[in-house]
Amino acid sequence: MFEYQFNMAETLAIAVVLLLIGRWIKRKISFFEKFFIPAPVIGGVIFSIFTLFGRSTGTFTLSFEGTLKDLLMIAFFTTIGFLASFKLLKKGGIQVFIFLCVASGLVVIQNMVGVTLAKFFGLNPLLGIAAGSVPLTGGHGTSGAFGPVLEAAGATGAMSVAIASATFGLVAGCMIGGPVAKRLMQRYGLVGHSEEEFLIREEGSTEVIKEQITEENLFHAIVYIVISMGIGGLLIPLAKKAGVVLPAYIGPMLVAAIIRNVIDSKESELPLHTISAVGNIALQLFLAMALMSMKLWELADLAGPLVAILLVQTVVMALYAYFITFRVMGKDYDAAVMASGHCGFGMGATPNAMANMESFTTANGPSPTAFFVLPLVGALFIDFTNASLITVFINIFGK
Repeated sequence: MFEYQFNMAETLAIAVVLLLIGRWIKRKISFFEKFFIPAPVIGGVIFSIFTLFGRSTGTFTLSFEGTLKDLLMIAFFTTIGFLASFKLLKKGGIQVFIFLCVASGLVVIQNMVGVTLAKFFGLNPLLGIAAGSVPLTGGHGTSGAFGPVLEAAGATGAMSVAIASATFGLVAGCMIGGPVAKRLMQRYGLVGHSEEEFLIREEGSTEVIKEQITEENLFHAIVYIVISMGIGGLLIPLAKKAGVVLPAYIGPMLVAAIIRNVIDSKESELPLHTISAVGNIALQLFLAMALMSMKLWELADLAGPLVAILLVQTVVMALYAYFITFRVMGKDYDAAVMASGHCGFGMGATPNAMANMESFTTANGPSPTAFFVLPLVGALFIDFTNASLITVFINIFGK
């Protein structure tokens, strides 16, 4: 059997090529565009199937240098920390805070369902977390980050389970959002808003300021990111000494959040658009590296239980959106739209949520409240709370 270990530069080059291939395929096949399947997921999965073929036929095995992958993962989640602004949360109003609590409640339920069913099937309970909020509320980025953590804690195959679950969630979230909102509208006789009401919405209310990306802004963004990574990295061994297992990126993410809120309090500004751009690039490369090194053969014995867990999670998401999200958010038309969106990012990602709401409001009338509240929670805050709650579950069930 031919064996080869790719070095750091070769690993990065393959990741870039797979990312380009994924983008090309996504443009050519409408299914991937419709369900917002990330380009690195497409390219990475194709390559992992290729490596599965090599292992299954006994012709070749490939391995990769993972240092750069880990660095990119930490960089991405550090940029997420810079989005955790208490000033924005406060300005967003009580509904933003309430919806964040609702979304966080789903995180707890998804992990409890996953752990319970994993135990029922005689699996490591950590695999339940790998089919819980890690891939569903978290998506592929969180899956790639926590997969190795769960495997290090003894959950063999957690990485492959999480990535497969995240891909399933992207499709399932889009499929259930519309029907849930439609049923709520019929059940409670809800009426959509008029176009005139929609035009009242204040533009720029989410404070997404896209400054021009210049060499100066890029330099400042990288400085903030690297300093947060360096200081935050010191927190991980300290937590370990205290008996708490933290993923490598939690420390940097916390430091970044502190920096963001200190700067907010001083009425200063960060190059947030540039920071987000750096984070998005890091995420795409990280995902390509994580997925191309997936060990798909580890899914063989988990296929049946995993399908069962994910089907239950889909039903739980629909019921949660119908009975909890809708009611807590006000039992009105806006709440129904948010329930539809919650299915999108509760099972997949924020773009899925926006697609769900866009499709529903196009037919039934706009919802400025939903389009304001959900992106703030889905894009800015839920990753932060999800990572924290996942860490708690790992420390509980990993012992």
